[in-house]
Amino acid sequence: MSLLETLRKDMFSATKDGNTTKADILKMVIAAIKNAEIEKGEVLDDKEIVKVLRKEVKKIQDSIAQFTTMGRQDLVDRETKQLEVLQEYLPKQMSEEEIKKVVKAKIVELEAEGMKDFGKVMGVVMKEIAEQAEGGIVKDIIESLLDT
Repeated sequence: MSLLETLRKDMFSATKDGNTTKADILKMVIAAIKNAEIEKGEVLDDKEIVKVLRKEVKKIQDSIAQFTTMGRQDLVDRETKQLEVLQEYLPKQMSEEEIKKVVKAKIVELEAEGMKDFGKVMGVVMKEIAEQAEGGIVKDIIESLLDT
């Protein structure tokens, strides 16, 4: 079963169960996937769907940050519940220690010396662990290791 089919099935189940929070966020994500398919002109595979999910997660995280600044705890709670729902469908994320191990290995493998090799290291690392780590975290780890 594809990820999109799973999302649809879970959306219908949530609707039947009266779980409006889950049903609403899944409807929104399915619509975002459909829009991405229209934009691309073909059906998305699971990897591309994960990218759409990550984009939606990022939007929710940004909303949480804004609502926290505004002191709107009710909206923070709602967005946090939506975030938890979406994270169920994303691949498990690597810990910072696991990412550091991969980055260190690639730095040695590429014989990277300093920040001038940042792009090379970033490209190779992200190609290997893109599904399991956020780019921002990887970027910070590479910068810290190359800067020393």
